[in-house]
Amino acid sequence: GVMERSREQLLRQTCEAVVLGVLHPRTSITLVLQVLSDAGSLLACCLNASCMVLLDAGLPLTSLFCGVTCALQLDGTILLDPTARQEQEARAVLTFAIASSERKVLMANTKGSCSVEEMQQCLAAAQRAADTIFQFYRDSVRRRYSK
Repeated sequence: GVMERSREQLLRQTCEAVVLGVLHPRTSITLVLQVLSDAGSLLACCLNASCMVLLDAGLPLTSLFCGVTCALQLDGTILLDPTARQEQEARAVLTFAIASSERKVLMANTKGSCSVEEMQQCLAAAQRAADTIFQFYRDSVRRRYSK
């Protein structure tokens, strides 16, 4: 449906922003992500899976990236990695793709409404959370290749 196509476009644009395609002209990269279940933060999960796939395939990348979803509650509280129910109850749901180099924002997606200040607070929280995700990437790669 429309939501799937939108998610596909966001994932594609984010991946294209980091893959060094000029090193492999006339090469096509196909990523197949199959959603088995959606417990919330789906776009962030897809972003993280995409980065891990590109990393595992050994493709040259300008930087790694990760996805972080924030839910802005009615009282203004920010929840990281919200469940599907928390997303439904939230005033706004923001998903960011954060690059490992300088914590730059590669992509931002918003559902609902929030102020500029609230968006900046969510972005700051997402950038802090990105450190944990990048550490997870490092640990996963270390485990995979230390066998």
